[in-house]
Amino acid sequence: MRMLVQLATGPENPTRAALAFLVARTAVDEGHEIRMFLAGDAVQLARPETADAVHGIGTGSIAENWQALTDAGVPVFLSGMSSKARGVDAETRHGVELALPSTLVELAAWADSTLVY
Repeated sequence: MRMLVQLATGPENPTRAALAFLVARTAVDEGHEIRMFLAGDAVQLARPETADAVHGIGTGSIAENWQALTDAGVPVFLSGMSSKARGVDAETRHGVELALPSTLVELAAWADSTLVY
């Protein structure tokens, strides 16, 4: 199954943000094809120091789950507009791609299921 995990929650709600990464990692481990799209405050999680500091209650470490997704080759897209507004760019983290709203629409059409956090 193809799944899109969209996250707009950032470090202000660590449990919810970490849950999105945990669910994406679990889906990859179960053999699903995953794409992630981070928008709004979630783009701040692309900063390695922020990801290292964010741990959800019962949902784990964003840094550990992000690394597992990277190792599995999961594409992670960052909203370009959200990123620009928060001083995040493609150089912030290796492997992320800045994307337009049209990319989110394309990913939603591609996915069999979309999970939003």
